[in-house]
Amino acid sequence: MTPESALHELRARMGAVNLRLLESLLEYYQVARMIGQEKDRLHLPHFDARREAEMLGEILEANAASPARLPDDMLARIFKEIFKNSTEFMGVQQRKTLRVHRNSGAGDHVITLPHGRIGGGEAAIIAGPCSVEGRDQLYKTAKPLRDAGVRFLRGGAFKPRSSPYSFQGLEEEGLILLREVADELGMDVVTEVLSVKDVELVARYADVLQVGTRNMANFSLLKVLGSLHKPILLKRGMCATMEEAILAAEYIASGGNNDIMLCERGIRTFETWTRNTLDLAAVALFKQETTLPVVVDVSHALGRKDLVARMAFAALAAGADAVMFECHCHPAAALSDADQQLDMEQAVALVRHIRDCDACIPSSMK
Repeated sequence: MTPESALHELRARMGAVNLRLLESLLEYYQVARMIGQEKDRLHLPHFDARREAEMLGEILEANAASPARLPDDMLARIFKEIFKNSTEFMGVQQRKTLRVHRNSGAGDHVITLPHGRIGGGEAAIIAGPCSVEGRDQLYKTAKPLRDAGVRFLRGGAFKPRSSPYSFQGLEEEGLILLREVADELGMDVVTEVLSVKDVELVARYADVLQVGTRNMANFSLLKVLGSLHKPILLKRGMCATMEEAILAAEYIASGGNNDIMLCERGIRTFETWTRNTLDLAAVALFKQETTLPVVVDVSHALGRKDLVARMAFAALAAGADAVMFECHCHPAAALSDADQQLDMEQAVALVRHIRDCDACIPSSMK
């Protein structure tokens, strides 16, 4: 046999082995898909470090007993990559079965409220103070917004603060003020709910219940919100992946409440020039992967007012259905997040620019 014919024969053997490997991989990923489905039914995570260690141990033990033994480190690298890809495969299959997933032909979900809607092509604006501090402060902030065309009034009645000594909000008094001012001006109320015990109280006054970044993984709260018949604005956790945010939305949808908005509010990175890092790729991917309206909270993403306008326009260009920002009739005196709140002149100017800008963005990009 010539060297050329020997090489040809070995290549033929290699090709046959490739096909056998493919057949085994197809069976492997079919089993992985079924395992993923069972884990979803049991509400178990797809990744199981202990089980992967057990499987790798079995493989290395079998390798040690084989006459054609491979180096353990090389074999470990190969199978760890297979394990990793099978876990990712489970996640892809899972997303296709989610209620919030954009299946073939599914249109965008539009949330209709008494005074406006979010989704459907026209940019919505949600604005107001970080915290409700009193009726005068709230009215002086809300009235210019309403006159400029804003239909959604945001404001915190319950304020989760990093320090226990910071202003914690007016609680029910703040909710009452939000409702009174919004009704007087013809606006819808968007405010945060912090715990399961407060859901009934907040739902009594709010048109949209907001889940803050610290509560995105509060699954008990998400399950209760799934039983409500009110829209939920779900903020992505500051350290959460996009998939984790989508699965948090699925917790709400699985309870029967499909009126969910995903909110990108920046993620925590090593950057220090902004409060968080605004992930605009998440906006585009949330729109691509789900039917849910997407809101971008530019104030909390940045923590500084000088970049709010530019990033609001960038969010709309990335496909956001709504932008949310904070403003105050007297920002310097604000009891929380003074540095990131626009004054009313800046806020009204931004609203008008967004209205003008929205008409310039193709609907296919929203």
